[in-house]
Amino acid sequence: MSWLARILNVVRPATLDRRLNAELSFHIEERTDELVAAGMPEPEARHEALRRFGGYTLQKERTQDMNISRALEAFLADLRYGLRQLRLAPGFTAVAVLSLGLGIGANTAIFQLIDALRLRALPVREPSRLISVDTIPPFHTSGWYMARNRAFTFAQFQQISQRQQAFEGIMAFGTDRFNLARGGESRYAEGLYVTANYFDVLGVTPLLGRTFTPEEGGRDCATPTAVISYSFWQREFGGVASVLDRTISLNGQTFHIVGVTPPSFFGVEPARRFDVAMPLCGDTAIASEKTRIRLDRKDAWWLTPIARLKPGWTLERASAHLTEISPAVFANSVSESWRPETVKNYLTNKVRAISASAGVSRLRADYENPLWILLATTALVLLIACANLANLLLARASVRQREIAVRQAIGASRRRVVGQLLAESLLLAAFGAALGALLSQFLSRALVTFIDNGAGRLHLSLGVDWHVFWFTAGLALLTCLIFGLAPAIGASRTDAVTAMRAGRGAAASSERGHLRRLLVVSQIALSLVLLVGALLFGRSLYNILQTQSGMNTEGVLIAGIDASVRTIPPERRQAVYDQLIERIQSQPGVVSVAAVMLHPFSGAGWNQDVQANTGPNAKKVISWMNAIGPGYFKTMDTRMLAGRDFTPADDTKAPLVSIVNESFARQIMDGGNPVGRTFRVQQRPGTPDRIYQIVGLVADTSYYTLRDDKPPIAYFPLRQEQDGVPDSVSIMVRTNGPFADVMALVRRHMTEIHPQLLVDFRFLSREVQSTMLRERLMANLSGGFGVLAILLSALGLYGVMSYAVARRRSEIGVRVAMGASARDILALVFKEASLLVAIGLGLGLAASYGVSRFAESLLFGLKPNDAFTLGAACALLAAIAFFATLVPARRALQMDPAVALREE
Repeated sequence: MSWLARILNVVRPATLDRRLNAELSFHIEERTDELVAAGMPEPEARHEALRRFGGYTLQKERTQDMNISRALEAFLADLRYGLRQLRLAPGFTAVAVLSLGLGIGANTAIFQLIDALRLRALPVREPSRLISVDTIPPFHTSGWYMARNRAFTFAQFQQISQRQQAFEGIMAFGTDRFNLARGGESRYAEGLYVTANYFDVLGVTPLLGRTFTPEEGGRDCATPTAVISYSFWQREFGGVASVLDRTISLNGQTFHIVGVTPPSFFGVEPARRFDVAMPLCGDTAIASEKTRIRLDRKDAWWLTPIARLKPGWTLERASAHLTEISPAVFANSVSESWRPETVKNYLTNKVRAISASAGVSRLRADYENPLWILLATTALVLLIACANLANLLLARASVRQREIAVRQAIGASRRRVVGQLLAESLLLAAFGAALGALLSQFLSRALVTFIDNGAGRLHLSLGVDWHVFWFTAGLALLTCLIFGLAPAIGASRTDAVTAMRAGRGAAASSERGHLRRLLVVSQIALSLVLLVGALLFGRSLYNILQTQSGMNTEGVLIAGIDASVRTIPPERRQAVYDQLIERIQSQPGVVSVAAVMLHPFSGAGWNQDVQANTGPNAKKVISWMNAIGPGYFKTMDTRMLAGRDFTPADDTKAPLVSIVNESFARQIMDGGNPVGRTFRVQQRPGTPDRIYQIVGLVADTSYYTLRDDKPPIAYFPLRQEQDGVPDSVSIMVRTNGPFADVMALVRRHMTEIHPQLLVDFRFLSREVQSTMLRERLMANLSGGFGVLAILLSALGLYGVMSYAVARRRSEIGVRVAMGASARDILALVFKEASLLVAIGLGLGLAASYGVSRFAESLLFGLKPNDAFTLGAACALLAAIAFFATLVPARRALQMDPAVALREE
């Protein structure tokens, strides 16, 4: 009988019964006819046929036993019996389901993030054929970098497009945020600059309208157009069909909407959802004077190329092809602004192909390793929970020995007993998985909110797809086998005669006691690994928080002012900034106000080669830079060590001046007080270096993050900015009053000064916190999982020691009757517990030493095998184990020897 037929018979038992009756009746009638033909009377012939056939009912049952329905019926019966048993032990069931739910939920939540970032294919045509152009380290860049992902210049993209032979299409995109407001507080849309074939290469068909035409792929747009996403269409336009007749304002410029993408398409960046896409020429229409020539600049790194492989080409072959054409690509894309030594390094660059079936994402690079570590952490927690449940099931098996013995005595096979006990474990695993699936939806969304720092800019699809479903189902089955198989097999080995004689609740065999001890040792070892990780990540975060930033970040509001509107000419910008700063400074509660081009911890940076102005042989050092207004150091509470601050007189008519930090003085000016000395900043070939006189020395401050070493920084006056006063600045406002009041007055003054000024508010303390999101995530989650693991291990040790005390009840009674002191009894109990803890700590130390190296890149100010951390983890776990053993030990002390001996 085929398996398909057996499965069909399960759902149509009546049909099966009719067929069996018909077949068996046919055989009996055939045998009866043979006997009648041989001369036997018909009644006797029928009786003889039935006798020779072996019994109608017996043969029918044998035939049914070959069917899968019998196995399923037995399995369903075991499940029903298991449900009744779990109902009779609500406390055990609740603890088991909650333990499994937490473990499976945490694992599923982490896996959901990994799935969304790494495993889930893009919702486009044949995503497996998509590749992204990547760099081969070491890769040398120089110029202006503005992208979230791996980026190349437009010249490089053109060279790759012209020389490649591996792709049937190659496109590129750049990322940006477009301001939808025309004045007041900024309101942003997530934007893309794309080549005209962007949607064609991906195979995305618009829901409404069209995508971009080849004519719209040039440098200049005759009529600027835009394609919007489905979610943006619903949010901003209410989903009206007439959206194709409308326009949209982006950074103050008008674009015609020509298409809407399908609901499933979010772009090619997991965790990012684009709102508006425009052709590359749109950058010319809306960018400022400083950035308008990105298409022409060979030092502007802003485009991420993605291609579709030709049929028959593999990823490895395409990667080798890109590496082969790399010399020609880079030789024909050299920027005229680079010096000879920069060009020499640039020409050594090579590129390769990597899979882009799941898209490209900077978030993936930042969080993929931490998420894998957290997944391993949650897996260890789940293993500890399974060990705990195995111990509980072993205890339940001891209590149910008489029941199991009765079943075996009346004919139940060992396989049947194991199946019945495993059915209970399967029910626990199923309930735990269901609870875990519910918890994972909450946990995964909480993790995304945490990583996003409340900004609302990350969008991960966290629904349950097949990856997540099979992961959760696999976890449920695996946990069932881990915590249920050994107790079930152990219980099935019960000797029926011994169990019936001993009565209900007889002590388990020595073999089962050894298994329980082994489980506790495993719990302690795994808990130590988790505790070491929690302490390492916690101490790492503490070290970062203790790092001095060189400034006081509390009480500082950042007002990002955008004055790029065409109604404000460049020569008027400084006056607008000065007027706004003056009005804010005069408000009650405002301590100090200053302007800066790049506010600290913004993620934006500017560096150049500088050298002391002592001759052509002076060493060149890369220095970080910033342009600031008067009062900046006072506002940031940064110590001025020597010299003076900038003044309004430091403008284009005055000599070039600079203020440097201690690292600059030490690395470039050879230490000492640099005030009065000069240094030069290298310019592009054909342009003389700019020479600055140092007028002030300030304390070192952080630039990007607290993790980084404090780099050399040179500060320049905003009024002496080489490219003129910038079209946007950050006004730093230190206040001792509510931020809401300051924000309101900034909006009012902006409207009064110029109604088209735009502002974007941020808080400096939150900017600092956003640079530590990964560290906070690891510290908080590993700490929480570590605490959970310790609690589970303590419960496991408590259960084993309670069981050991109960098993040795008569022995302890005899010892007390013979004069053993309380100290002797405590030593007896703690000796066994100490041995288990010592073995577990030894194994845990060895495992911690091996696995902690994988987290080295995430640590700050610590070595992976820090002796203090290892010692503290062992001491803490040993102390908790002591208290877990103390309760059973006290119970042993309170034991009445007469009662114990009478029971024996």
